[in-house]
Amino acid sequence: MLIAHSIADLRQALAPYRRPAFVPTMGNLHDGHIALVRQAKPLGDVTVASIFVNRLQFLPHEDFDSYPRTWEADCAQLRAAGCDVLFAPREGDLYPQPQTFKVHPDPALADMLEGHFRPGFFVGVGTVVMKLFACVLGQTGGTAVFGKKDYQQLMVIRHMVQQFALPIDVVAGETERAADGLALSSRNGYLSAQERQEAVALSQALRQLAERWRHPSSDPAALEPQALDALRARGWLPDYLTVRRRADLLPATAADAPGTLVALGAARLGNTRLIDNLEF
Repeated sequence: MLIAHSIADLRQALAPYRRPAFVPTMGNLHDGHIALVRQAKPLGDVTVASIFVNRLQFLPHEDFDSYPRTWEADCAQLRAAGCDVLFAPREGDLYPQPQTFKVHPDPALADMLEGHFRPGFFVGVGTVVMKLFACVLGQTGGTAVFGKKDYQQLMVIRHMVQQFALPIDVVAGETERAADGLALSSRNGYLSAQERQEAVALSQALRQLAERWRHPSSDPAALEPQALDALRARGWLPDYLTVRRRADLLPATAADAPGTLVALGAARLGNTRLIDNLEF
C-alpha cells in the first residue's frame, strides 16, 4: 500500500489509473470501514482510502482534539483489506491556507436532524468531501463509497455530486453491526463496559418505532414522543427519534408506502453521542 501525504504525491501515484474507487474516513477504523474498502475494490482500477480528521465539521465543544487517532492499526487493516493507496494529508497539506471558500448544502436538507443539533456540520462535511474529491477523483472521476449509518450525510453528498455535475458515482454501503445489533462506530470506543451493554437500546428503539409505525395502535403522531420518553427513561439524552421519507428526509405521513421510509435516531449515552437508522 502506497501512503501519500501531499496532494502532489497522491496525484502522481494515481496518474496511471483511469477510475479510482475511493473511501474517505477519519481513521480509527473498524469493520464497517473495512467493509466499505472491500466493497470499493471491484468498482475501480485502484482502491484509495483517506484518513483525515476534519476540523471543519467539529463544533467548538466537540471531540476534535480527543478523537481517536490509531494510525498503525488503521494502516494494518487497510493493507489487509487490499487498499492500494492511502491518502493521509496533514492539516497543512489539505488546508494550506484558511478555507474561506466552503460548500453550503441546501438548508432544506442539511439544517434538519444532524444539521439542527450540530450547526455547520454539513458545511464542514461538504467542504472536506469536495476537496478530497478534487484530490482523489478530480483528474478522472470515479466511485466514492459511503456508509448508510451516516444517512443524512450520504444524502447531502449525493445531492452535492448531482448539483455540481461531478463525474463521480456515489455508492452506499450497508451499516455494519455488532452481534447484538449496535451499529459500528469509531465513537463506540468512548463507551464504558456498562454503557456498551446499554448502547444497543438505540437500535432497538428504532426497530420498535418502525414496527409501531407499520402497525399503529394509537395516533401515529404520538409514536415519536413515546419513543423519546422510553429512551430517556433508560438514562439517555436523545436529540431525535423520528420517521422520515427516504427521498427527502421530510416527516413521514400515513400515506407514505412501506419501503420508502427510514427511522433515524441520535442520542447521548453518558458522554458519547451515537446515531443510527433503519430503512423500512
